[in-house]
Amino acid sequence: MSENNKAIVRRLIEEVWNKGNLSLTDELFAPNYEHHDASSPDFGRGPESEKKRATLYRTAFPDLRLTIEDIIAEGETVMARWSCRGTHKGDLSGIAPTGKQFTISGVSIARIADGKMAEGYVNWDALGLMQQLGVVPELAKAKAQAAAATSIR
Repeated sequence: MSENNKAIVRRLIEEVWNKGNLSLTDELFAPNYEHHDASSPDFGRGPESEKKRATLYRTAFPDLRLTIEDIIAEGETVMARWSCRGTHKGDLSGIAPTGKQFTISGVSIARIADGKMAEGYVNWDALGLMQQLGVVPELAKAKAQAAAATSIR
């Protein structure tokens, strides 16, 4: 059972996220699938929510590529540690394309019920993404700039 559940998560990452096969979400997600990710917009429940989420990020980063670094399953729970890279070539929730590349990491925990994803928890480096895109200054650089500005006075 654990191997089958891992295969569902692998298909999600490879087929939906990396290849953009959004129609597969109907097969992989339960109708009442619930997604928990404080760093992403709330798109509701079910397969349609995952289609919207994947479309948002694949539009902003057309060369988006996720790589599973580790995957562990026990019973109905699958945990995947992943890395992600891409280039900002499209709008991201109002952030105009920067053309900058990024590399981040994250962890996803999925609960599988009756062969479909019923619930997902995702924690990823959203701040690191924003810093690499130049939208948010890096803390060390911001502190150094503030210190330099103070010493000039």
